[in-house]
Amino acid sequence: MLRSRILNTLFPAILLLINWSNGFAQAKSTAVGLPGISLNFGQGVDLVDSLEVLILFTILSLAPAVLILCTSFTRIVVILSFMRQAIGTQNMPPNQLLIGFALFLSVFVMQPVGTSIYQNAIDPYLKKKITTVAALDVIEHNLRGFMSKQTRKEDIALFYDVTKRPAPQSVADVPIHFLIPSFIISELKTAFQIGFLLYIPFLILDMVVASVLMAMGMMMLPPIVVSLPFKLLLFVLVDGWHLVTGSILKSFN
Repeated sequence: MLRSRILNTLFPAILLLINWSNGFAQAKSTAVGLPGISLNFGQGVDLVDSLEVLILFTILSLAPAVLILCTSFTRIVVILSFMRQAIGTQNMPPNQLLIGFALFLSVFVMQPVGTSIYQNAIDPYLKKKITTVAALDVIEHNLRGFMSKQTRKEDIALFYDVTKRPAPQSVADVPIHFLIPSFIISELKTAFQIGFLLYIPFLILDMVVASVLMAMGMMMLPPIVVSLPFKLLLFVLVDGWHLVTGSILKSFN
């Protein structure tokens, strides 16, 4: 009885498997064409073109560093971080919000440079009107023009003093590996100067609150707990985000 139940269960499954095998064999015999992928390493491909593609992917991997260090992003994100610390809200606004806000402000500031790069480098390169080297030269020229306007001469002279090299005639003669670190130093100094000015009104408010609490004998109560609501109130009343954003954008003119 048990044996008959097992046979009744397995027999339809075996028939189904046989039918599926026959169908697969017939489908295989029809020679259905499938798309394939072929990789050539040095065969039938110009070595110079392969090196250009390799260099292009290397440059693309450095895109985040270029976005952070060669644009206005550094100054903006540092100022916004100082603003949050001056208010004393710790993680409010969160890091993701500050970085996203700094990114969009950077896009606004760099819009003329980005438009020039797209019209003179990216679009002609996609249409195969210029080579990769020519496109990179145009991108470097546009970024150099922006960085040169925001870089102090003292910061450029620092690297020439260290390397004992003669000073150039103009900023256009400064090598790119000298200009980028000089630009970063200038951006950090400007951001710290603006951050210091942002700290002053909130520092005064902290001192006033601490003095009042000490006069009332509440020395065990942290002044920051009491001053935080007043800081937020002051920041809202003067429309702080509007003023800070306007100061950041005007600092690039």
